[in-house]
Order: sequence, then C-alpha cells, then structure tokens
Amino acid sequence: MTIKPYLFFSGRADEAIAFYQQALGAEILFLLRYDESPEPPPPGVLAPGWEHKIMHSCLKIGDSEVFLSDGCGNLSPGFNGFGVSIEAKSAAEAESFYGALVDGGEARVPLGETFFATSFGMAVDRFGVLWMVVVPK
Repeated sequence: MTIKPYLFFSGRADEAIAFYQQALGAEILFLLRYDESPEPPPPGVLAPGWEHKIMHSCLKIGDSEVFLSDGCGNLSPGFNGFGVSIEAKSAAEAESFYGALVDGGEARVPLGETFFATSFGMAVDRFGVLWMVVVPK
C-alpha cells in the first residue's frame, strides 16, 4: 500500500509548484489543467475562470510523491490538522529546506537537536502547509 498526500491550493497550485521546485528540488512528474482534460468536469463544478487551473499534478520530492491541485474553486484556503514531514540527509540539507520553507512563511519550532533527531524544526510555508524537517538520529 502507498499513501500519497494530496494538497489543494485554492487557485495557487502553479505558484506552489514553482516554490517547491526551488525550495525542495521538486520535480514535476505529471500536470493536467482542466482545459486539457479528456473529460470536462460536470457543469457547475468548476468555478468560472478556472479552466486553465491545475486539475491534477504529481511532484516527486526526494523519494516521495505528492499530489497537488487547485481544487475546483469552491474550497476555502487553509491546511489544518496535519503536517508534512520531510527527512533530510544531513544537517546542512535540513537547514537548506527549513530556510527555504520559512521564506515568506513562519518558523514554528527552530531547527535544532532533539532527543530523537540530530536536527528538527517546524515551519509553515507561504501557503499555510506545516512542514516538519528532520534528520533522524
């Protein structure tokens, strides 16, 4: 079984993808816009003007895949009740990830050593996604 997070960006998916490419080295594996879909959404599902928004995309971040979409325009923005954990290979890589994620976002837990990690920190990025950056012991 494989579990993949699916994040909805309420119209900001293009911006989020560009940010994660820069901040985390994300690679686009797949991207489909609503106006490219072989089957259009049912009438009334898609918000007016959202034809060129992202219906579905897949990013490879490290060894993992994350799905992203703009949604349909009727979702309220916000990410609550979860976080995404990213395991760095070194303290330097953790510092790079953490620094990039807090740029335009918010540092929640400063990056530092803990009983379970040589480096751990929590940041909310500019889109409101909570990230936990960790280098396990």
